Amino acid sequence: MAVDRELYGREAVLDGSGLAARLTGLTPYSFAAVAYEHGDDPPVTVFTGGRGMGKTALLKQVRNAYRGGTPLALLDCAHIEPPLDHGPGWNPLTGALAELAVQLSPRVLSARPVEFPRLSLGLAAVAVTGWSQEDDDRARRDLQRLGPVLATVDEAKGAAGTWVSKVLAKLAASAAEATAPLAGVLAEATVETLLEEVFGRYQRRSKGWYGAYRNAGGRGELGLHQLAVDFELGGRRREEAEGFLVGALVEDVRRAYVGLTRRGTRRGRPVVLLDNAHLPLGRRLVEPVLRDRSAGRRDQLVILASSRDRDHEGLRRATRTRLPEVAHRAPCPRGADITSGVLAVELTPLSAAHTRAVFDRYDTAGRTSAGLPRAVHRLTGGRPLAVELLGRAAGGVRAADRGGLTPGALLDLAVELREDTAPVPVAGTLLAELLPRGLRPDVAAVLAAAHDEESARVLARTRLRGASVDGDMALLVRDALREDGWAEGGGRFVADPLLRALLLHRLRFHDAGAPEYAAWRAVHETLHRHYGPEPTPHRLRQELALGRTEETVTELRLAFPGPDILGWLERLRCVASAPYPREHRRTGPDPRRAVALGEGPGGPLPDGLDADATALHLCLRRLLHAVWLLTDPLALPDDDVVEKLAHELRQLSGRHLTGTSPLWDAATHWPRDIRAWRGLTVPPGREDGV
Repeated sequence: MAVDRELYGREAVLDGSGLAARLTGLTPYSFAAVAYEHGDDPPVTVFTGGRGMGKTALLKQVRNAYRGGTPLALLDCAHIEPPLDHGPGWNPLTGALAELAVQLSPRVLSARPVEFPRLSLGLAAVAVTGWSQEDDDRARRDLQRLGPVLATVDEAKGAAGTWVSKVLAKLAASAAEATAPLAGVLAEATVETLLEEVFGRYQRRSKGWYGAYRNAGGRGELGLHQLAVDFELGGRRREEAEGFLVGALVEDVRRAYVGLTRRGTRRGRPVVLLDNAHLPLGRRLVEPVLRDRSAGRRDQLVILASSRDRDHEGLRRATRTRLPEVAHRAPCPRGADITSGVLAVELTPLSAAHTRAVFDRYDTAGRTSAGLPRAVHRLTGGRPLAVELLGRAAGGVRAADRGGLTPGALLDLAVELREDTAPVPVAGTLLAELLPRGLRPDVAAVLAAAHDEESARVLARTRLRGASVDGDMALLVRDALREDGWAEGGGRFVADPLLRALLLHRLRFHDAGAPEYAAWRAVHETLHRHYGPEPTPHRLRQELALGRTEETVTELRLAFPGPDILGWLERLRCVASAPYPREHRRTGPDPRRAVALGEGPGGPLPDGLDADATALHLCLRRLLHAVWLLTDPLALPDDDVVEKLAHELRQLSGRHLTGTSPLWDAATHWPRDIRAWRGLTVPPGREDGV
């Protein structure tokens, strides 16, 4: 079977001897036998990582690798769609269990379908919870939805639905005669009909499994009765009933492997894949399994899940490791806490080499700039989702035009994700995937211009009045980013370079730039006023963001003779970190390049400068534009500009009375920093200088 998609850097899971093979006992695609690493007690494996780290893609690839070779199901805990007009007997957990059973049931290589008689009885018992004779249409619909699960017991009888009318008739008679709690009585009537109409002689024995339920005393019919009553009660009792239903699914799968058939007739282990398992539904599905395993009960299920929250309470005593470390071994010692049965594997970013490989796959002729993949890696931090989409976008550009691409240009493009759909905007698509759910992108885009919480709150008060009735918009956005695991600090309210770039892209271009980038200008003018009249670095940053550079050059010139040259270099670095006011889909060289090289105008000189001051002013203008261009995550390093940067710093070293050494060091080390794709160091060359 062909691989649907190359997942670079995920070989530790998908190789022939990788983690998935050692857990399932089967190699991907070929289904050859592999020794189990954990014997009869496999851990629940949870892949952790933020948005865009490839959790969903990895689970889907595992599905593709094992589909047809072993029973398998993939469930997204964030998307369990409720059926229309369902009764109280349906909730996300019962809906998820039904979906898992249907996916796990089909025949696979050399093995007959898995049947789910125990789960079917349990779901049937709670399906009619809350039923009344005045609403038998809804009861009919609720029962009919059990058809796919009952079809795993008997495909013809379960799918036919003739049993539904008989159940309804018995329910009506039972309800009329009932003196006990109605939920239990209706559950007994439903189960009794199903056993008569759908289940075979052997399958009817599965009712006995519910004899282990609370107060059942070994009698299955009493267990099902109590299960329905507890489900209807809600609260802790419902949780207990739901946990038992999860156990019913696991037990049905276990019996398919070790029931009346001889052990070993099935190869490998079945697989359940749970995406977004950090959500409450994921915990309700996984914790009953962990609890039973902690109590010594063994099953055959391999559970692979994903969690965006690496500090989730459900991982409190998990064995933690990083993806490359599980390539050959993944120990997971079990302790007293049930969560010690979890192996939490942190997904690591793609390396620069992996990013290069993605671009090579989409640009087989090698027409893109040699520095583009590395620049994309710097911008994205190696997030697989972004690397893949930007690589695809680059491959969609005419070969003759690929050499001029930059990361910023890639964000301006549209990309065709599927042949049968229209191209979608790269920046908008990425932002929709990465922004925390519930955050309005227009609101977050405004706040992305801020450098800290204080300036974000200023923007919230002045630019976002009425955006929220729940409190300070800046604090709401801050908390949403924290909850989603986004980094903080680094002199930015939105610290992650990729997320910030996407939000600023929206701020500048969401209105197609008309009239004259009004939203961008208004936001940065607001911050400019906030920082007051003094030429602080943050005020000067806003000057650059607005496309005005000469005040910044003047202030750098006036401050240059001072004794604190390291502080001056830090000031230059801070100011030059301003977002560049790009024009949409502009082609050709970056305008900053010509100014940095002294080949283009940078604006009129201030009045009254003598020759020496004029030379210093022009030198600093070139230096500012060089640093601004070379540290821009949306631009590409330019060797000519790097050399010019070093030249200007050496010239400044000869001009300064006391700061010769730091400036000379900057001329040496800053080009190295740029070529190594890291931030400029202050003091220059110090590992802790960033």
